[in-house]
Amino acid sequence: MLKLSSRTALTFAAGLTLAGCNLAPKYVRPELPVAPTGPTGPAYAAGDAASAIVPADTAWEAFFTDDRLRGVIRLALDNNRDVRIAVANVAQARAQYRVQRADLFPTIGGTGSATYQKSPVGAIGAGAGGGAAAGAGRFDIYSATVGVSAWEIDLFGRIRNLTQAQQEAYFAAEENRNAAQVSLIAETATAWLSMAADQDRLKIAQDTERAFGQTLKLTQDRFRIGIASELEVRQARTTYDQARSDIADATTLIAQDQNALNLLAGTTVTQDLLPMRMPDKTPTLENLPANLSSEVLLRRPDVAAAEHNLIAANANIGAARAAFFPNISLTAAFGTLSLGLSNLFGSGSQQWSVAPTITQPIFDFGRNKGNLNYAKATRDAMLATYEKSVQTGFREVADALARRGTINGQLEAQTSLRDNAAGAFKLSELRFRAGIDPFLNTLDSQRSLYTAQQSLLATRLVRDTNAVELYRSLGGGLK
Repeated sequence: MLKLSSRTALTFAAGLTLAGCNLAPKYVRPELPVAPTGPTGPAYAAGDAASAIVPADTAWEAFFTDDRLRGVIRLALDNNRDVRIAVANVAQARAQYRVQRADLFPTIGGTGSATYQKSPVGAIGAGAGGGAAAGAGRFDIYSATVGVSAWEIDLFGRIRNLTQAQQEAYFAAEENRNAAQVSLIAETATAWLSMAADQDRLKIAQDTERAFGQTLKLTQDRFRIGIASELEVRQARTTYDQARSDIADATTLIAQDQNALNLLAGTTVTQDLLPMRMPDKTPTLENLPANLSSEVLLRRPDVAAAEHNLIAANANIGAARAAFFPNISLTAAFGTLSLGLSNLFGSGSQQWSVAPTITQPIFDFGRNKGNLNYAKATRDAMLATYEKSVQTGFREVADALARRGTINGQLEAQTSLRDNAAGAFKLSELRFRAGIDPFLNTLDSQRSLYTAQQSLLATRLVRDTNAVELYRSLGGGLK
């Protein structure tokens, strides 16, 4: 068995003891560059914090209550190519971290060699001594060694900081994958709801076309018997043609909505999962929080990824600083050497060698200083990116809360507008048939009803998609 000498053991112990210096700046999480709590004002409704759910702790399958919508989201999570790319990026970052981490430890290799040599030993002796008998000598040399080659002893933390930077890059890739999942869930739900709204938009246009068609036929009949004018006929036809155009447009939108869902899902969404109309009830949980601390933004995956990148940049400063100090590497070999294979592991055949090397930069013409300045500038850029991520998240949450605080009032007003428009149309039609009001009043009432129906549908879509956006902006969708 091979044994290290006391001097060699002390060398290793000293190297490992000294390998504790870290020149990276101490990382302190920056203060949030936003207000400590969410905005307040007439647009923001007060919420019941006790009963509100926490989006980051609420699984998407619990948040979305429509079975067909959940089915489409499952398809997307299983097949979407953007998510697959993000998963592959995580695997790449994990592999790179393992490669970098391996530099902390020596690479141990074994070598076995044999040398066969024949030389005219006798002839050489005869030439030197004058008269020795000529002959030949053969030497067979065998060796077996185990050792390390050029292992850098990390006295100043260069390798440890590079390893930490790569580890944080791996963590950032995981958070980016989480962000991709959250965005995919929100985009899929929004596309599904948009298709549902377009299905209702098509039905409204078809119903309106039938109503406008009846009005047009009535006006044409009245024109033929001399009661209505040609102007009234043309006015009735314009509204009828507008409804026909809206049917074509809605039909196109539905096809495009399905194409968008297929792309998000990564496969063809079957007919049984597609929406036929807007759900009667909100297809999501409604008890989302209102009064929030800005600390909840730290649970957003994009903010977490930005912080990991900031920590990595901070570690790279330590690696750049370590380049100014001596680099110590160690090459060592331990093994046996003999003139015969049978004696290779015999007594007295042991050999060892230790060759430490120290390198101190003297003149590098600003290379190390430039690398350090680059690392610091990168840290500053990552800090600004992190702060912008927080500010962007704050703005997205605030916008969603502002819409949430006013949408119920808007929906109530639009519903009342639609009901009153329907009542006005019925009354104007009765008065027109009774000869009290001109045809133009009936036509205007019919147009107003059509517009009110579309506006109410658009408001319902805004309410439902805003709930999805608020869930996403608060970090929901990972479970």
